[in-house]
Amino acid sequence: MRRFGSVSFEWLPVALASLVLCSGCSLVPRPSRLSGNRAFIDYWAPDPNSKQLRLAVKDNIDMKGVVTTAGSEIFSLTHKPAEKDAACLAIARRRGVKIVGKTNLSEFAISPSGMNEYLGTAVNPLKRNLIPGGSSSGSAVAVASGMADVAFGTDTAGSIRVPAACCGIVGLKTTYGLIPLEGVYPVEPEHLDTVGPMGNDIARTVQAMELLQDGFGSKYAAAKAAKPAAPGIRVGRLKLKGTDPKIDRAIDDALARTGFQVIELDESVSDKFEQAKTDGTTVASAGAWITDQRFQFALGVTARTQSVLRLGQINYATGYRSALARRSAWQRTLLQVFEKVDLIALPTLQKTTPGLPFLNLRLGILEAQMLQLQNTVAVNFAGNPALAVPVPLRGGKGTKTLSGAQSAKGPLTSLQLIGPRLAEADLLNAGRLVEDAVNR
Repeated sequence: MRRFGSVSFEWLPVALASLVLCSGCSLVPRPSRLSGNRAFIDYWAPDPNSKQLRLAVKDNIDMKGVVTTAGSEIFSLTHKPAEKDAACLAIARRRGVKIVGKTNLSEFAISPSGMNEYLGTAVNPLKRNLIPGGSSSGSAVAVASGMADVAFGTDTAGSIRVPAACCGIVGLKTTYGLIPLEGVYPVEPEHLDTVGPMGNDIARTVQAMELLQDGFGSKYAAAKAAKPAAPGIRVGRLKLKGTDPKIDRAIDDALARTGFQVIELDESVSDKFEQAKTDGTTVASAGAWITDQRFQFALGVTARTQSVLRLGQINYATGYRSALARRSAWQRTLLQVFEKVDLIALPTLQKTTPGLPFLNLRLGILEAQMLQLQNTVAVNFAGNPALAVPVPLRGGKGTKTLSGAQSAKGPLTSLQLIGPRLAEADLLNAGRLVEDAVNR
């Protein structure tokens, strides 16, 4: 084995002030503990002649005999190797899948940028000066760079879909409670945490989902048979204020090229989505503090992470309970919407992928920016599944880069499709149709 060395938006000004005053800063980058593209914390090179499926596993998921670092120096130095696998690895073990490594992530899986000052930040294969997205940054980079065929990530507020969007791959957030969380280091397990698959395309993501849920292959085949073509699928188009117009145009173009029945959702749904986004961010942030508050002032925990935890403490005190009180109303809203449409479509991110900061001041400003850009946490707040699939930003069909990452004739953005509970197969079937259309 080789080892490589909420903010609720009304609180944003106060939270940012807290981060700036308390976090400290550094103009000198800390030496990276990892080499290469920093996708993996532990890497076991596969036989280049083997045809086995190569699986990468996020390093907040226990693997017997390996230290689960959760991207943290303090865990790397103090934790013993896991005594058993996380429950979500059971199918992969039974099928003899080749696990090629444990992947990098933002510390404790709580920063949406994917940055990690201790281990070094995984390098976005599409463009080195862009963030990889988080917290499942290494899983996305491993898949996008061709070092793994599929990966497992976790998603509390968008941590699979955001890096999938940033790195140009496919990511599926599963229904809350569908995949067991035993042996997964938590963020907010009571309401939000999920495990899900990532792949370079829909076919690979289906393969990864088959490793998480027994019988999923049959469910996916049934979904394809039931809705073999796009005109039979009703898609509710959700538009949100603050979205870059070129992102909205790319989403509309992808839906039109696919041929879905597109139904515009009214502004009241958008307003409720925004409230759920705020509430979900509050719950996720507070949940991180509930889980990791003992590390808020600990040596060996990065200033970025401590800033996020301080923010969670604010949210826990000011908005956590009231946010949870609105959860059932948001779930009922989605049930009503799904009486009229099969799926909901919107961008995964409201703007293009942000660049890495020129000076890493570790003030938490990038994390606050990402919380506003991502359209993901409202889905976690409801517990529904959602798929992020890359689509061209400026027309043209998709191509592949030499690294294996998804690219296009022009930049990429990401379409997010939201489904009813347990609609993972339907989402991947719709994603298949989108993928075929934009790559034609």
